[in-house]
Amino acid sequence: MKRLFKFKYPKLFLLVSSIIIAYILFSNESFVQSLHGIGNIYIDNFIAGLFFTFGFTTAFSIGYFITLNTEKILLLGLIGGLGALIGDMIIFYFVRTSLKDEFKQLNKTFLLKKTNLIINSMFNHRIKKYLIYSFAGLVIASPLPDELGITLMAGFSKIKPLKLFLISFTFNTLGIIVMLLI
Repeated sequence: MKRLFKFKYPKLFLLVSSIIIAYILFSNESFVQSLHGIGNIYIDNFIAGLFFTFGFTTAFSIGYFITLNTEKILLLGLIGGLGALIGDMIIFYFVRTSLKDEFKQLNKTFLLKKTNLIINSMFNHRIKKYLIYSFAGLVIASPLPDELGITLMAGFSKIKPLKLFLISFTFNTLGIIVMLLI
């Protein structure tokens, strides 16, 4: 069956569409008021935190956090960070189990071997590891999809789940608190 529309980049189209839809929805004051009046603020914040980690739902979580007027910024940041942590752990285990063989193959490619050689000559192993964790943490804290940061840590380093837990929770919580302060 032929498709009515053919897009060269369907995933990017969906990502941009989700951002536009979220912007339109959260620009509507009556939508925002009805959304924030629906349920329990703590459960809603946990769910918004969970959705904060996935690329196609990040824009909706950002809209939720930015439009939430609250005095409980730290508490809601921690609850949202907990939801985001669970989302990141799902991504982590998916990447670790499903993509492990592909990362091994990718590490054998000329481009990655050359890049690793250059980076290894510039930094020792410990500094390289901290640079990866720092960059991944910034990606996790930002509105960028967490898949990128988690994949970086799960695929190109041998991070233990506890370290990922701490990095994810800390950076997601900080990112959510910043949005709540806006």
